[in-house]
Amino acid sequence: MQIKSTDVSLDSIPDVATGYTLPALLAARAARNGNAPLFSDRTTQWTGNDACAIAARRAGSLADQGITRGDRVALLCSNRVEFMEVVLGCAWLGAVVVPINTASRGLQLEHILRNSGARLLVAESHLVGAVTALDAPGLALERIWLIGDVSPETPLPSQWKPTQMPPLGAAVPPAALTDGDPLAILYTSGTSGLSKGVICPHAQFYWWAHYTGRHLGVTAGDVLYTCLPLFHTNALNSFYQALIHDAKLVADRRFSASRFFENLVETQATVTFVLGAMVPILLGRPIAAAERAHSVRIALAPGVPGKFQEDFTSRSGIRLLDGYGSTETNFAIGGDIQQQRAGYMGQVVAGFEARVVNDNDQQVPDGEPGELILRAEQPFAFAAGYFGMPEKTVDAWRNLWFHTGDRVVREADGYFRFVDRQKDAIRRRGENISSYEVEQVILSHPAVETAAVFAVHSALAEDEVMAMVVLRPGAQLDPMALIQFCEPRLPYFAVPRYLEFTPDLPKTENGKIQKYKLRERGVTEQTWDLDASGYRLKRS
Repeated sequence: MQIKSTDVSLDSIPDVATGYTLPALLAARAARNGNAPLFSDRTTQWTGNDACAIAARRAGSLADQGITRGDRVALLCSNRVEFMEVVLGCAWLGAVVVPINTASRGLQLEHILRNSGARLLVAESHLVGAVTALDAPGLALERIWLIGDVSPETPLPSQWKPTQMPPLGAAVPPAALTDGDPLAILYTSGTSGLSKGVICPHAQFYWWAHYTGRHLGVTAGDVLYTCLPLFHTNALNSFYQALIHDAKLVADRRFSASRFFENLVETQATVTFVLGAMVPILLGRPIAAAERAHSVRIALAPGVPGKFQEDFTSRSGIRLLDGYGSTETNFAIGGDIQQQRAGYMGQVVAGFEARVVNDNDQQVPDGEPGELILRAEQPFAFAAGYFGMPEKTVDAWRNLWFHTGDRVVREADGYFRFVDRQKDAIRRRGENISSYEVEQVILSHPAVETAAVFAVHSALAEDEVMAMVVLRPGAQLDPMALIQFCEPRLPYFAVPRYLEFTPDLPKTENGKIQKYKLRERGVTEQTWDLDASGYRLKRS
């Protein structure tokens, strides 16, 4: 494939003050190593100079549409240069980008647009149908920019004046930003309610890249390869790693198990990024020559079970680096590859503090499980809270520590081991799923009285989604009919795999459903399995 370079000029771009803001980092990279490649989506490649100029000029086109500092710009887009154009342009202008999971639908999508108060949505044309389907009066949304050609069959939401994304505008000066100004609002699935918008300051991404790059050993000239979505922290931060370490990031559209190693070879990657479920999937495929023809030495691989790490490294030659971080925090627990211990996340990284506590925030002895709480020494290395949700912010950051909701064990030698999640969330195929949001969709079916959605174990080292459903008196409902009811209303990865109808659900004296009992019970002979039905969910 021929890769084109972006032809832009640095003329008229003013000097940017030093600091950890994205405009400052872009200007520093341009001054330090401006002609070296920085980013590619395999159709277009930018140098450091290109990225700096594109940021200033995309900011100009945003300003032409009335977007100003502090405005939120929603982004519904897969891994392509336009995604990064919008991120850089918003950062340069001082606007706040709101990347949205491209699979978002219905209640989840409406909530994100409403909660963020986004004035502009930039969306790939084939995804805009999800917005058209919303019945959402009162949104702050004023207009939509479309990326790519529009199919004649695509319904367009005329009330928001959809137009093609304009070309780059005239360069504008960068906003006078501080390290603590918000760069992005990233929505992470709610655990007992709607998704929360994590307010991520500029400096948080810098420190993510600093620590991650250090642990991975990223150096000038490295080629980082990701097939993870840029709307998540993991992949978005990989751009920062390339930016501050004088490396290059190649972002592919999606994970392909059949082509993963071939893609590493084609891109000449030296560092890559995988999630827990990807490794057993790759190990389950026949051995291929490309598994040893690549140049990758290491992969960031959070959540990969210890039993798979040795097999993967032995087969592919790629060493796997574990660790702990979240959208709200940073790479707070980990270490370099020499400090790895199979089955453990690592030790506390210098610059952070970690405790394992009970329900009263009292530290528990080593070897006993408790909730992991964290804090950072560097200013703005963690998120600033949840957008428009002050009560949830205060609760999560109570006693001046961030409460992760994850149960861990700290061993006497300082190594941390993950146990499970205290939060009522589900992790499936690298995505966080809110059981609440899935339940709301199921409960909207006229035949359903109540429902409980929870995680059950998967052979792929993550979770599967299961729903226990109580029907209304006299109602009948076929499992496949409920699945097809959920499909247009949920991201494909959130549609339950397992369904079971039951006359009642276990509850406390106060009427709260006891999900731990359902998780302990898990899948039985009475449980209906979507995978066994042969039906395949649509992914767009």
